[in-house]
Amino acid sequence: MDIKEIQNLIKFVAKSGASEVKLEMDDIKITIKTGDERGESTTYVQQIPVNAPMAQMPAAPAIPAAPEVTAPAPSADENSKYITIKSPIIGTFYRKPSPEKPVFVEVGSTINEGDVLCVIEAMKLFNEIESEVSGKIVKILVDDSSPVEFDQPLFLVDPS
Repeated sequence: MDIKEIQNLIKFVAKSGASEVKLEMDDIKITIKTGDERGESTTYVQQIPVNAPMAQMPAAPAIPAAPEVTAPAPSADENSKYITIKSPIIGTFYRKPSPEKPVFVEVGSTINEGDVLCVIEAMKLFNEIESEVSGKIVKILVDDSSPVEFDQPLFLVDPS
């Protein structure tokens, strides 16, 4: 099991609401505990060689999971008339095509379907994110050069 699979498992358990999950396979033991008294999750990973007896293995140090950062939810009825443009991939959000060039869009910019709104870098590839709607940018929800997750809201657009 590689680190990406472990990170995905941690995220899945955190979102599921389970308080503790133990996973034992032939070569690895994972215990994920969420919601301790400080509101943090704790993960223990122990790599066990296939031919080694279990009694000789020392316990691995705890690897704290990154706390999930959530933005305060805007009022539902206030933003219900807006369309949310979400990130189609995981990566780093950039508002400009390069450091010396101007930003793609500002709050108040009028956009059309197919206009480039931002760039998301994933594995050294810069992916242009195009608008699927026409309208006016009401709010930019992510800071420049910030990491973004799949399906994370990036922009609010007024389609009227």
